[in-house]
Amino acid sequence: MGLDRTVRFPTELTPTWAAIRTHLQRVGESGQLRMIDGLPAFPDEEPAEPWSELRVGTAAGMVTVRRRHGALVCVTWGNSDPALSAAWGKVTWACAAAGAGMIETPAGPVTAPEFAAAEGIAPA
Repeated sequence: MGLDRTVRFPTELTPTWAAIRTHLQRVGESGQLRMIDGLPAFPDEEPAEPWSELRVGTAAGMVTVRRRHGALVCVTWGNSDPALSAAWGKVTWACAAAGAGMIETPAGPVTAPEFAAAEGIAPA
């Protein structure tokens, strides 16, 4: 079973992979794609629009990003270790930061800067 976090955006448009990757690099993650819409990805491959699911390789493991209407859902393993949980937080933050999204948390929606502060994420 997986854990997910939803990032909602002010319009139905979601950020591009290039914008998300730029923000991932600000927190020390290369964000190499492993799969695009269920198919293996080449190391330098860019997803064609409109993509619906990306598997993002991080230093700690993979995080899935699913595109929904006006939202991105970031998913990780339910039994992830602390390093993968931290990477999941970075991917979630990058998605929100790339498109002025609000991250849904148990305490209510938060902005990317608020989420970063709560998760100990320090963008460069």
